[in-house]
Amino acid sequence: MIRFLEPVWLLAVVPVLAFAGVYLWRQLHRRSYAVRFTNVDLLRTLAPKGIGYRRHLAAGAFLLCLLTLACALARPSMDARQPLERATVMIAIDVSLSMRSDDVAPSRIQAAQTAAKDFVKLLPDTYNIGLVSFSKSASVLVSPSKDKAAVDQAIDALQLAEATATGEAVFTCLSAIQSVPADGANGVPPARIVLLSDGYRTAGRPIEDAAAASAAANIPVSTIAFGTDSGTVTIQGQVQRVPVDRPSLQKLAEVTKGHYYEAASLSELQQVYKDMGSSIGYKTVPREVTQWYVGIALLFAFAAGGMSLLWTSRLP
Repeated sequence: MIRFLEPVWLLAVVPVLAFAGVYLWRQLHRRSYAVRFTNVDLLRTLAPKGIGYRRHLAAGAFLLCLLTLACALARPSMDARQPLERATVMIAIDVSLSMRSDDVAPSRIQAAQTAAKDFVKLLPDTYNIGLVSFSKSASVLVSPSKDKAAVDQAIDALQLAEATATGEAVFTCLSAIQSVPADGANGVPPARIVLLSDGYRTAGRPIEDAAAASAAANIPVSTIAFGTDSGTVTIQGQVQRVPVDRPSLQKLAEVTKGHYYEAASLSELQQVYKDMGSSIGYKTVPREVTQWYVGIALLFAFAAGGMSLLWTSRLP
């Protein structure tokens, strides 16, 4: 879609349209004057054979040249996607014992590992990527960097443990983001936290406190409620139900202006990560195309001059 960076310069189109109007008026006036000469046979002998409608082609091309140049003054541009520099994505994966549930084949944790690695591949190489795992507490497994291989290895090495500290996971991600080198820029880098969890918080600081801290830092948290309500795991010989805490995860995303997703299978989880990659991997910036307009105007100018020389032996 074409948009103009300095639309006020579109006012330059007005004199071009006025010029076109004058040309049209002159042609109509000339025609009425010619009709007054009623002796058509004598007129044919006095006036040489004209070029007819072709004279308007050169004039039309010339007017199009002026119109295109007038639009070029307004600096036309098109939207282009550009990877965000210094952008940082922290992936937080729930490694509580409930992730052993096989309601998502082959298991919740294995599906989460596969989809997370696919998500890492989707992100631009210019991104800093970090990994946090959380159960009873949260730990930074990979500090934010551009080393995708390190993130993949850490994802493969995830180990399950008791409890779920969702709030601690967010706080840990926020601390890791602050450690990203400034590289000459000011402030915290543009960042987002992607948090995947399948259960209720049972340890650490409340999710509400984490949401408030993330919102204050202007860092959105996108959450994925992963698994089904029919999931079960066997812990110490007892079968326990492990439903998903959707309301808390949805509230966390809303407060921080992130996105909330639900995934109950590997394919759904992979699609969620794919959508995330396309939405946070780039920013939209205007790419100026003024040179296109100048080039088109030049073509119209050459066309007008060529036709005029061909049919009248003079330039317009």
